[in-house]
Amino acid sequence: MGNRFQVKDRFADGAQYIDGHLRPGTSGRSHTVIDPATGDEVLTYELASTADVDAAVAAAKRAFPAWSGATPGERSDALHRLAAVLAEQAEEFAYAESLQCGKPIKLSTEFDVPGTIDNTAFFAGAARHLQGQAAAEYSGDHTSYVRREAIGVVGSIAPWNYPLQMAAWKILPAIAAGNTIVLKPAELTPLTSLMFAQAAKDAGLPDGVINIVTGAGREAGEHLVGHPDVVMTSFTGSTAVGKRVAEIATATVKRLHLELGGKAPFLVFDDADLEAAAHGAVAASLINTGQDCTAATRAYVQRPLHDAFVARVAELMETVRLGDPFASTTDLGPLVSHAQRDRVAGFVERARAYATVVTGGEVPAGDLAGGAYYRPTLIAGAAQDSEVVQSEIFGPVLVVLPFDTDDEGIALANDTPYGLAASAWSRDLYRANRATREIKAGCVWINDHIPIISEMPHGGYKASGFGKDMSAYSFEEYTQVKHVMYDNTAVAAKDWHRTIFGDRP
Repeated sequence: MGNRFQVKDRFADGAQYIDGHLRPGTSGRSHTVIDPATGDEVLTYELASTADVDAAVAAAKRAFPAWSGATPGERSDALHRLAAVLAEQAEEFAYAESLQCGKPIKLSTEFDVPGTIDNTAFFAGAARHLQGQAAAEYSGDHTSYVRREAIGVVGSIAPWNYPLQMAAWKILPAIAAGNTIVLKPAELTPLTSLMFAQAAKDAGLPDGVINIVTGAGREAGEHLVGHPDVVMTSFTGSTAVGKRVAEIATATVKRLHLELGGKAPFLVFDDADLEAAAHGAVAASLINTGQDCTAATRAYVQRPLHDAFVARVAELMETVRLGDPFASTTDLGPLVSHAQRDRVAGFVERARAYATVVTGGEVPAGDLAGGAYYRPTLIAGAAQDSEVVQSEIFGPVLVVLPFDTDDEGIALANDTPYGLAASAWSRDLYRANRATREIKAGCVWINDHIPIISEMPHGGYKASGFGKDMSAYSFEEYTQVKHVMYDNTAVAAKDWHRTIFGDRP
């Protein structure tokens, strides 16, 4: 990577992007972005105040009339240009994402960045297809049709696990539909959200359409969600924080989209391809060091395959290579912070009292000791109601439990408050189809777990939230549906008036 940019130089003017320009925050407090692989400082910046949020919302409000009044073709062309700029800057985006998150560079290069470019290209096309119901005479005397209109300024909050992709998931459908946006990324990982906004300016999007405020959740985040000029909020993060966001948004009668926690089941029936299931479980539980709300966390394996599955997954996990995120051979990077690593380790240490740690369950020594690393961990023998089965760990930890009947397996898969994603593994079409019908989750994979595509929606059931990211379905979140009705009779005294006043002839 010969053209790695200097982060401190890139953001010397500050880490707030408002009305087309970087500027410092005015809260009087600073935050330091840390490379979780080394513990080294990446960037220290001034956090946003409520006044900065007000300025960003005002910029978005000023930009809204012209942007919402642009034709779908004009917005589409702008997003196509943005996709091209992102592709040109792909190496820088991958570097910044790995630097702030600790992701292996192969994940940033082959998943996060190309996925974001593809999302941008998808919404460039989707911007031309904001369609309502076709005109028709449903009453007989009137012509009705449906308009889809932009709703205004969107205030969104994105998490730290996929900073670039989550920024894109929030920004793209909102602006493709003609809205303007103020996004608050996580304080830990603001770099690629700011770069995305700068790339949009490079692509010719008007100032104020995309604004980034980087501040604390209790100050900048809550003020953004409660702002009277923000008409909608979209939040991705924990269910606990999502409840607080909902309280604030409800108080001001905002439209609300929540993508919250997950505890995805990985259901292996006894006719499954064992080798495929074992490889799938390792990949699906360790992606992004397990910091993924769709990651496989609970493997339910029908008893005839259970012991062989545990042995094979443990064997594969022990081949996973921890190391420098920028080394091409590294499979698993650190967690996002030492605090997150310690939180994950706490779950595993408490589980030793009631379950078996088959492999992993430790912080590596040697050259990796200074980073927020944790070895891939497999736990067996835990009870269904135990903490490691019911709570979101958000780390490289997979728990395996046996089941006997198909009924029991599906019931166990549904037995948490969450419902974001799930997978079922079987060679039997009828078993697989039953799993897709009966597992309560927003996405159910068959014989795979993790792949997502721009054309298909992403969102959860139950405590995992509501609403959809990606796909044309996301426009349901970001557009106002208006019924328009024309009288076709030209009759002054209509027959239905007689139900209100006067008599029928």
